[in-house]
Amino acid sequence: MRGGNGGRIRFRHLWLIISEAAEELFEVSVWPDQAFVKYGQSLMVNCSTTCPDPGPGGIETLLKRTQVGKGPQWKEFLLEDVTQNSIVQCFFSCTGIQKDISLGITVYQPPEQVIMELQPAWVAVDEAFIVTCHVPSVTPLEGLTLTLLQNDQELHKKNFRSLSAASQRAEITINVKAQMEDDRCNFSCRAELDLSSRGGGLFRNSSAIKVLRIFEFSQSPQIWVSSLLEVGMAETVSCEVARVFPAEEVVVHMFLGDQQLDPFLSWEGDTVWANATVRATETGDQEVSCLVSLGPVEQKTREPVHVYSFPPPVLEIEELYPLAGTEINITCSGHVLTFPSPTLRLQGAPDLPLPGEPAWLLLTTREEDDGRNFSCEASVEVQGQRLSKSTVIQLHVLYKPRLEESGCPGNQTWLEGMEQRLTCVPKGNPTPVLMCTWNGTIFDLEVPEKATQNHSRTYCCTATNQLGSVSKDIVVIVQGLDEGVGSSIFIIIIVALGGGLIIIALYLNYRPCKIEEEIAL
Repeated sequence: MRGGNGGRIRFRHLWLIISEAAEELFEVSVWPDQAFVKYGQSLMVNCSTTCPDPGPGGIETLLKRTQVGKGPQWKEFLLEDVTQNSIVQCFFSCTGIQKDISLGITVYQPPEQVIMELQPAWVAVDEAFIVTCHVPSVTPLEGLTLTLLQNDQELHKKNFRSLSAASQRAEITINVKAQMEDDRCNFSCRAELDLSSRGGGLFRNSSAIKVLRIFEFSQSPQIWVSSLLEVGMAETVSCEVARVFPAEEVVVHMFLGDQQLDPFLSWEGDTVWANATVRATETGDQEVSCLVSLGPVEQKTREPVHVYSFPPPVLEIEELYPLAGTEINITCSGHVLTFPSPTLRLQGAPDLPLPGEPAWLLLTTREEDDGRNFSCEASVEVQGQRLSKSTVIQLHVLYKPRLEESGCPGNQTWLEGMEQRLTCVPKGNPTPVLMCTWNGTIFDLEVPEKATQNHSRTYCCTATNQLGSVSKDIVVIVQGLDEGVGSSIFIIIIVALGGGLIIIALYLNYRPCKIEEEIAL
């Protein structure tokens, strides 16, 4: 019995020695020895051994596998649709001894889509806005770093090393207070998946750039327009917006009732002006409105106006070109479109008419009325305001020519050697034609002549129009330059002796050309 037990012990010892030797004689290996697989992709795994005549061998895994090749000492498998981290066991047996080796598979998903959002896209000055960046699919999350950038400056950074991939989203969110200088800043997000510590690479991607818009629109627009508008008359209406940024991007729409106006915009600093021309077509109560928009914000201001109709009054003169001494009627009346009925006043009329009645004047025309202006004034009260308008017509009285002493003096003194012209301006309507002669020779009144003693003579001037003619003698005396003092003393003596002597002397030396001649047409 003792000998039997000892034999068994020796056999078992020998078997262990042989097994250990056999185990040391062959190895099992797997390729690749470390695997990084993009999410959903496939992986080729080769399992091999150094055993000359291996027994059963292969791989053990929960992944879908297909054997695609084999040899005496190796087998190759295709692992498909790898979506999670896995451990693959590669094994072979040799002389009844099995060895295995593990292959760790790490699944990764690079940041192929990086999404950044600004909420809101337009932000009021000093208000907060939210910057959010997230990556919908990325693995492993602990290798990810998200960085928010404002222009090229780093705004905020976040890594996920200490977070669980199963319970955390790849997202970063911050609140920022808007400043005016932030307007038009570019915001972006950069994602980096770093697998270098595991033998992998570095994967980078960035979001699309978002542009932040900052605005200030704290005051309502103001409308500047007259409370009264006249039908058909062009009026200017203005809309002003103060403390607005950016002023050059303000959009202004202006209306009179449903009628859209066409404003012209200008701005300076943080103030915007819109000016438009309005022309009302209907009477009554209406409103002018100004709609101002900037980014997502708009404000509307309304201003009531009253539209009235007030054409100028009607002034009628029975005859615009009457003969002197003719009786004519002058009438002043309100226009039929005027409402309410105006109060009328006719210049020269003795009395004011009754409400709604015209004003009139019966005039006997005189020569002095030629060129006289008559005015018809109408006034109405609209919305508590007194408005007035006038119509003016000039009267033209026809009369025969006159050669008055004021415009055509009968005695004229010229200085010898000086440029001189005969002075004679006739009156009359129609304007008379003037002709001056001496001994049948026509004297040109327009061209000045150098005065000589030969010009000392009597000229006959005749003024003519369609109503008649009139003539007058004009005596010209040419005085030498050295006669100034002596002639002055002589004139004083003559005046002292009496004006009558002069008239007698002139009459004896000169014969008048004509007293007056009328030509009837």
